[in-house]
Amino acid sequence: MSLTIQEMARRSGFSEPTLRYYEKVGLLGVVGRDESSGHRRYGAATADRVVALACLRSAGMTVAGMRRYVDLLPLGNAAAAEQRDLFADQAERLADDIERLKSRLAYLRGKTRMWDARLRGDAVAERRAIEAVTLILEQFEP
Repeated sequence: MSLTIQEMARRSGFSEPTLRYYEKVGLLGVVGRDESSGHRRYGAATADRVVALACLRSAGMTVAGMRRYVDLLPLGNAAAAEQRDLFADQAERLADDIERLKSRLAYLRGKTRMWDARLRGDAVAERRAIEAVTLILEQFEP
C-alpha cells in the first residue's frame, strides 16, 4: 500500500498541511517519497500511525500528548506504565468534556421545549422548561 497525501488526508480526516506539520515535528517518522516526483507516499505502517493519531486527536489529545505517545512507542513494555497513565489522563479529560457536552445538549433541548411550548401557547410547559433550563445554566462553569 502506498497512499498520496490527498488519500491520507481523506482517510485520516487531517488536512494536508496538518500531515506535513506532523511529519515536520516528528510524529510520523520517515514518510517515503516517490522517486520520480518526490511526492509523499504513506506506506502501511505510517498510514496506521496517522490513523491512530487521528483517533487520539479526535479524543482531544494535544500534539504534546501525541508526541509523548510516539516517543514512548519504541520503549515497548518498559513504558507500559507511562502509556497507561497518558491514556488514562486523556480518558478523564474526554469524560469531563462529554459531561460538559451533555449539559449543553440538555440546555438546547430545554430551550427547544420552551420555544415549542411558547408556540403552542402552553404557559405551564413553558414555565417548566424555563425552570429546567435555569437549573442547567447554574451547572455551567463561568
